[in-house]
Amino acid sequence: MSIIENFFTIFGKPVFWILNIFNSLGKFIIFNIKLIPLAFKPPYRIKEIFTQIDSIGIGSIGVIALTGIFTGMVEAVQLYQGFHEFGAESIMGYTIFISISKELGPVFAGLMVTSRAISAMAAELGTMRVTEQIDALDVLAVDSKKYLIIPRIIATTISLPILVALFDFLGNVSAYFISTNVLGVNPTQYTQTISMYLDYSEIFSGILKGAVFGWMISSIGTYIGYTAGGGAKGVGVATTNAVVYSAIIVFVLDYFLSALFLFLDW
Repeated sequence: MSIIENFFTIFGKPVFWILNIFNSLGKFIIFNIKLIPLAFKPPYRIKEIFTQIDSIGIGSIGVIALTGIFTGMVEAVQLYQGFHEFGAESIMGYTIFISISKELGPVFAGLMVTSRAISAMAAELGTMRVTEQIDALDVLAVDSKKYLIIPRIIATTISLPILVALFDFLGNVSAYFISTNVLGVNPTQYTQTISMYLDYSEIFSGILKGAVFGWMISSIGTYIGYTAGGGAKGVGVATTNAVVYSAIIVFVLDYFLSALFLFLDW
């Protein structure tokens, strides 16, 4: 092979991979821009939105509750080991409260909803696509995006902040119980540090993250499912991609939102 052929063999695939990423990203952005007017265009399909809230939000309460409880318990045990070395157990309450409310709550809740609801969302829409049910809706003059995608995005955006608040509450309650009843931390000092140093905007920032995560992961899940192809294998690939990309975007957005809130002094 010539030098030129070797060059394109070595560097061609990475370049093609990068271009493919930008191409897919561009299609995703255009797809979501076109969805914005549909959210404000009647009919609003309130019943379908509540159905999706029941499926995505209420259906995820169990896994969110278990994750929140055990996250708080683990947080208490791990932080106690570090603070006990320096005799700083008195500030455990505030540290745990902030770490759960600002970071662990929205991130873990987002990941749990991704694994439970977004995967199902992508699989359901992908199956409808490959079995031509979406095409049938379009033939019947029913806007498939308005009917299938908008309710799911709105429901996830509404549900996830509420689930974040539930995660925060259960995580902090379980951390308080383990810290004061098992590890021997003074309960008065535990709660006093929270009341002294807590700024309620810090709680709000975590809930706001939940809303942003909910909108983004539902957009990814619905887009990948809606554009799936290739039969049963394509549905499986779409479901996997929806979970992976949604989980990645949770961590990416978490960093940028945290940096933004730091800049805004939230």
